[in-house]
Amino acid sequence: MKKDFYVIIEKDENGYFVGEVPQLRACYAQGRTIDELMKNIREVIELALQDEDLSDDQPKIFDIKKITIHVTSHTSKGQRTSSYPQE
Repeated sequence: MKKDFYVIIEKDENGYFVGEVPQLRACYAQGRTIDELMKNIREVIELALQDEDLSDDQPKIFDIKKITIHVTSHTSKGQRTSSYPQE
């Protein structure tokens, strides 16, 4: 049986690619390149499938959307500008 899995990929502060498979619990991997990440995540998926119930009640990804939010500037690091009175 074949089953498709989606990998959400981010790049961390050290330049590593980090992948997560949201359809499986605690299914994460990393790699210096996308190819290395995909090799590693495949191994993690295969291990996770040994313990995972592949019934139809698993979460299914319907869609992934991008949203853009306007972020106000900061007056100094860790301090946000606000229109509310300060106490």
